[in-house]
Amino acid sequence: MMKKISAFLLVLLSATTLPLWAAGKKQAALKPYPLDVCLVSDEKLGEMDDPYVFAYKGQEIKLCCKPCAKDFKKDPAKYLKKLETAAKTGPKSGKK
Repeated sequence: MMKKISAFLLVLLSATTLPLWAAGKKQAALKPYPLDVCLVSDEKLGEMDDPYVFAYKGQEIKLCCKPCAKDFKKDPAKYLKKLETAAKTGPKSGKK
């Protein structure tokens, strides 16, 4: 009986911690966001409020606000291309 309980607890522990561990692995694998401006509006991040941060296909994305996410979602390829260009030329600063 004790072996069954131990086996059950081991399975339960594995089932609950493995997804958390995998989520941590995915988060660590994100490419860092190279700009200090919003990918959509080119506004300097943090001037309005805290940036809206999310992951898209392994890339960390930072926007000045959540409404900019609607524009990003309409044409993500356009904005990812902008990130690729920034990675080649180096980070840029926002408007002053």
